[in-house]
Amino acid sequence: MTIAAGTSHGATEWFQRARVKRQEQLGRLAQLGALVNGISQLVHMLQCERGASNVWLCSRGALYAPECRASRALVDERLAALHPLLNAQFPLPGSAVCERIAHALRSLEGLSALRDAVSKQNVTAPQAMEHYSRMLRHALSIVPQLSESIDDPQIAGRFVALYSLMQGKELAGQERALGAIGFTQGFFDDETRQRLVDRIDGQQACFEVFFSHSSADVQEMFTQGCRPGLETERLRREACTRQPAADNGDTALKWFSLQTARLEHLRTLEEVVIADLMTAVDECRQSETRYAADENDDLLARFPDKTLLPLVRQQAREIEQLSRQLASLRDTLEERKIIDKARSVLMTHQKLSEDQAWTALRKMAMDKNQRMVDIARALLTVKTLWQLTPKE
Repeated sequence: MTIAAGTSHGATEWFQRARVKRQEQLGRLAQLGALVNGISQLVHMLQCERGASNVWLCSRGALYAPECRASRALVDERLAALHPLLNAQFPLPGSAVCERIAHALRSLEGLSALRDAVSKQNVTAPQAMEHYSRMLRHALSIVPQLSESIDDPQIAGRFVALYSLMQGKELAGQERALGAIGFTQGFFDDETRQRLVDRIDGQQACFEVFFSHSSADVQEMFTQGCRPGLETERLRREACTRQPAADNGDTALKWFSLQTARLEHLRTLEEVVIADLMTAVDECRQSETRYAADENDDLLARFPDKTLLPLVRQQAREIEQLSRQLASLRDTLEERKIIDKARSVLMTHQKLSEDQAWTALRKMAMDKNQRMVDIARALLTVKTLWQLTPKE
């Protein structure tokens, strides 16, 4: 068999192009690490502001006024720090991440009006929680889109672990807010209890994914500081099974303090996981530089104990599994957006409050034995044809 002249030279060029592309990809990931950390810091302070605002509203201004002021100042500080990080990322990988950033920034534009409503007590604690949670959902939705260009299984695994941890932490923050509302008011209705249970179950699912892609050291950190303690579990049972005793907000403050300590531990763990991710990216960049210097580089030299075909198949399976997990996390965010849009339709045309619209969607889903997101999709599909009768 005769090999055409120039074949070897062409292969060399393609290997060089592959290395350049991989270096560019790893370089973008290194830059995106600062953005992920900035988003994580902003989310954490927004969670603090949400929690403090809930306690303040439920206590009718008697509790947590200093905490509200302090958390607002810190959110503003983190938000101001985020803008330069966003501007430093151009060009971003794809239009989807740009759209997520746009939605997040637009949502945050309503923060001033929300704070004003909280200060004047023109909004209920559940309504304020929903507004804050929507802002947080939009901010968190940026993170999975940043992973679109990842094709290294180890780095992709760390990214899945990080995003799962961030999602679980946000559900823990919502649990703190819901519990603070119930304990401060001295009453948990059935809907609040169900939402509390949903947040607890959701955390478990997120943290299981996080565990499956974390090192033993990171798992130990989570076990030691981030699992709910015995007192938190006792208060969870009380919230879900019976009405709390009237105690002038003492139980609410205890609940809030315990959950805040847990969220601080989760935030510390986030910082460790982000640092671990960036270390892995740097190691990959250094590894690529070493192999690029070898003119006789052979892919098998990196994996001397494995044949090429099983290696390729293993990497393909790992990437496919990680892609499915990231897609599942993205789908969850998209479903929440669809439900929010359907709720807005009901609020506009039926003159319902946010809570009433949520209850109406939930009732339709239960009556038809369907998921709430399916009911929401159906409502949005026919809204241009179906004229909703305004409520009398």
